[in-house]
Amino acid sequence: MPDFTAHRHPVLAVRCPDCGRAPGIWCRRPSGHMATDFHQSRKMEADRVFIDQYGPDASVERDGEGWIIDPRGRVGIRPQPEQMALF
Repeated sequence: MPDFTAHRHPVLAVRCPDCGRAPGIWCRRPSGHMATDFHQSRKMEADRVFIDQYGPDASVERDGEGWIIDPRGRVGIRPQPEQMALF
């Protein structure tokens, strides 16, 4: 099970489908140079795996130098239907 808090960025918790880099290893360009950003497919895979693991409401948030998982995510700050005014 991927650990989204173990790396310097949560996306590094999954293997990259494009360049095949293992979890924890930054993406590489076809030339072999380090990419300046993660491949889009890796970001999407990280999102998919995170949601499968923690649910659609959870979030991963910065905690000083590391990361924490908040199971409620941003649900607490989203307007709830009873709070929304009808105009």
